[in-house]
Amino acid sequence: MTDYVARNRESWTKSNAAYTDARAEEAWSRGEIAWGMTKTPESEARMLPALAGIDVVELGCGTAYFGAWLKRAGARRVVGVDVTPAQLATAARLNEETGLGLELVEANAEETGLPNESFDLVISEYGASIWCDPDKWIPEAARLLRPGGELIFLRNSTLAVLCWTDDDTSKTLQRPQRGLHRLDWEDDGSTEFQMGHSEWVRLLRAHGFELLDLAELYADEAATKHSYYSFNPDWAKRWPWEEIWRARKAR
Repeated sequence: MTDYVARNRESWTKSNAAYTDARAEEAWSRGEIAWGMTKTPESEARMLPALAGIDVVELGCGTAYFGAWLKRAGARRVVGVDVTPAQLATAARLNEETGLGLELVEANAEETGLPNESFDLVISEYGASIWCDPDKWIPEAARLLRPGGELIFLRNSTLAVLCWTDDDTSKTLQRPQRGLHRLDWEDDGSTEFQMGHSEWVRLLRAHGFELLDLAELYADEAATKHSYYSFNPDWAKRWPWEEIWRARKAR
């Protein structure tokens, strides 16, 4: 296990005890699919393909609320992969209570151990998309997808990453974009991976993906600060806080 995988598993074990377990039931029960901290509804974002009858794997599923939404929306099979046993225990409890039939796998999303070309959709909403090394999880996503399958992931916008401070989001740049890759956070001991758009495009193309869409997400007028996340709704009403990438594997 690499150092950052161990760091993130420990951080999310603590986070699960502090708040994600308590919030999971509400997230699982939410009706419409909503993206990220901005809670942008899928009816507005329109980034997902037709879900009826497809096989989905979520890389870095956490408590698997997003996978639950996808299953309710018609996906035939949903597999959630996560490296943190505590998060998966929460997901397993809610999966049993709801009877949705998600499949949960404890594994590093960079090397899942799942069979080649087993899925029509690989998805990550603040999972592998920021907590795993893109040079490792993007090729793993390509391996898991059938030809013509899609990869969709949500991450923080590059602009938001460049403006982060220890406890807020600044209106000025706080770090260089050149060389942006690994960010080690001392407050919770976690490690994130963030890159600029050109690096993402090159990496996706290098692993056989065609870019289909890129959606930048802003906070709506009713948005409020999160209790546990450094989300500044006033900043996010003016600049994109998050972005969704959609790409397709070559047939």
